[in-house]
Amino acid sequence: MPQTSVVFSSILGPSCSGQVQPGMGERGSGAGGSGDLVFQEGRLISGSLEALMEHLVPTVDYYPDRTYIFTFLLSSRVFIPPHDLLARVGQICLEQRQQLETGSEKAKLKSFSAKIVQLLKEWTEAFPYDFQDEKAMAELKAITHRVTQCDEENGTVKKAIAQMTQSLLLSLAARSQLQELREKLRSPAMDKGSVLKAKPPATQKDILGVCCDPLVLAQQLTHIELERVSSIHPEDLMQIVSHMDSRDKHRCRGDLTKTYSLEAYDNWFNCLSMLVATEVCRVVKKKHRTRMLEFFIDVARECFNIGNFNSMMAIISGMNLSPVARLKKTWSKVKTAKFDVLEHHMDPSSNFCNYRTALQGATQRSQMANSSREKIVIPVFNLFVKDIYFLHKIHTNHLPNGHVNFKKFWEISRQIHEFMTWTQVECPFEKDKKIQNYLLTAPIYSEEGEAQFSTAAHSPPHTIHVTLTSPHLGPLPWKAGLITIPMLHRGSSAHRAEYMRVGCQ
Repeated sequence: MPQTSVVFSSILGPSCSGQVQPGMGERGSGAGGSGDLVFQEGRLISGSLEALMEHLVPTVDYYPDRTYIFTFLLSSRVFIPPHDLLARVGQICLEQRQQLETGSEKAKLKSFSAKIVQLLKEWTEAFPYDFQDEKAMAELKAITHRVTQCDEENGTVKKAIAQMTQSLLLSLAARSQLQELREKLRSPAMDKGSVLKAKPPATQKDILGVCCDPLVLAQQLTHIELERVSSIHPEDLMQIVSHMDSRDKHRCRGDLTKTYSLEAYDNWFNCLSMLVATEVCRVVKKKHRTRMLEFFIDVARECFNIGNFNSMMAIISGMNLSPVARLKKTWSKVKTAKFDVLEHHMDPSSNFCNYRTALQGATQRSQMANSSREKIVIPVFNLFVKDIYFLHKIHTNHLPNGHVNFKKFWEISRQIHEFMTWTQVECPFEKDKKIQNYLLTAPIYSEEGEAQFSTAAHSPPHTIHVTLTSPHLGPLPWKAGLITIPMLHRGSSAHRAEYMRVGCQ
């Protein structure tokens, strides 16, 4: 699991309320902009950007609440690039240090320096990618150089800075290697896909030839989900908001990098849906197609029981794709009672109310769980993105008085923190490389290919050549500002899938 797993629990604790914690102190409302902060029942709800930045920096008698550190560092990138924020933090630190050196509190200089190092440590652990560019790293070196001058005797601060820097470089190196690997996977391995005839060769296995136990397959899907979602970081999710504000032409928009982790995870959902449709459509005999459909229904049900809602939605979406949905004779033989229950949970009416109720139940189970098995919660990722999108669109970034609407960012931070908590659960199931390899590399039909096989299912036997695509060739492009949500409906004789596209008009 990524190194951030410990960081989030330590920074945010059991909740992310923004409440001022006892013993953490509260910065005064003196000169310099701190008086521009507005609290409501002890909770910071708004303030000028300058005041919020000053509230981030420790003083001799004050250290910011850890929930505030995480929330502000996460949300500030909507207004200012991380390297500019770091430069401003360094400037504030320098001003405070100069005041201590010339005043009567020079003895407290070491204590102040230790707090600055602690703030930088929390920043580099929670958001190491903020320091990937040369500007940010230069600012970090400048701040730490000033701080070390305050502890030349015993070297305590120097040692802490050295450890922080080493951990940061290791985190950046690990992410860089992961990004390079993804770039390689994005390059097509071949000009054309494989060709499959209407009747697959006897040597070519289907999913049932690899795994015939729905529970085992659901467990392996959960393995893949947790591995892929663990590479998503808070700043990746915050880029959803940043992309939506791209028309505002903030100066921090130009250096936004593509979020490969979001792209890869979004692509996994699509590939799983297409794999389900492929496995059904490639079967020639109606009896075997019926068995295949019932198998995937059972797999989706096991995913639901585990708390793996993303795989469950992908499977249902695959069975609702037109090539599968129009297999009326096959569906007439399927025992659809279980499928009806699953579709009820994913009913899009009332903003997916049934799904949200099930998700809330899984969340409560996770919070009270004693085992990793009960802690698993994997939400439908596209719906999570949709929630962030509407939360951002409904509430403005600034209040009429020019203050940053920090109450809005508390809520966005809370939801992202909850999501990140779910990604940290260690998968308790035994890993089966053979099954996972099939799920990740099995050829899948294009939509046109599925349609041809679906049509052939009700026609006399004949040979059809279909081009396949392979999910391991690379992720689909992540389209900024475009969210695709499966909308599932049942017809009297068939199932169909529609998609609601939420644009950023």
